[in-house]
Amino acid sequence: MGRPFTFPGRTIVVTGGANGIGRALAERFLAEGAARVVIADLDGQGAARTAAELGERARAHTLDVTDAAAVAALIEEVERDAPIDLWCSNAGVATGGGLGSDADWDLTWRVHVQAHVHVARLLLPRMIERGGGHLLVTASAAGLLTNVDSAPYSVTKHGAVALAEWLAIRHWDEGIDVSCLCPLGVNTAMTAGDGPTAATRLGGDYIEPADVARSVVEALGEGRFLILPHPQAAVMEQRRASDRDRWLSGMRRAHKRLLDAG
Repeated sequence: MGRPFTFPGRTIVVTGGANGIGRALAERFLAEGAARVVIADLDGQGAARTAAELGERARAHTLDVTDAAAVAALIEEVERDAPIDLWCSNAGVATGGGLGSDADWDLTWRVHVQAHVHVARLLLPRMIERGGGHLLVTASAAGLLTNVDSAPYSVTKHGAVALAEWLAIRHWDEGIDVSCLCPLGVNTAMTAGDGPTAATRLGGDYIEPADVARSVVEALGEGRFLILPHPQAAVMEQRRASDRDRWLSGMRRAHKRLLDAG
């Protein structure tokens, strides 16, 4: 277990915060007593609307998480008023299916992996210098298991999990806590178009963003690294690790049933 995180009086940044899981996180953090939550999103107008709806302790900022200079500028701006206690590296994208195009691979890599690297390079040294801080990486259960619909999504989410683990090991003694959020299906704009054969259906019923936010608050309060809003994800990962060939066979059968049912 890591060091428990408490919310009262804290300054928090949530990327991808205009809607979905990011918005739910911002709303819950404010309810838990955060002093200020910065809602950063490529959709600046959406971020502004969300901040206005969440109240005076919420601030909006337009941010492209793949732009290191923009990330650095946001960190500098926020920390003029107060140090950032928790950065939720939550932005994500969905791309084409199958093996995808070169553009799909480029975009998912930059958003799902390189964006976290930018934060680690730019913010963690500041946190280390002042004695501590917390980074939350939103990955996916696809990063622990797979998403058979999209190779770029699945592979880059595996990369996000691996990076979060590396950071958690490397910087623990310097006061840095890292958590990794890995939900299965969640009712967001990203999944709104999912049909009955979507691979994410293999994880069971979709949950609401507020359910994810509740799991995050509980896990941070307990100092846990891995955050699994769907408990079945832990069972699925254990089966994968214990007998990879059996797990692959089971996934093939499950995927075929899904396609046949659709």
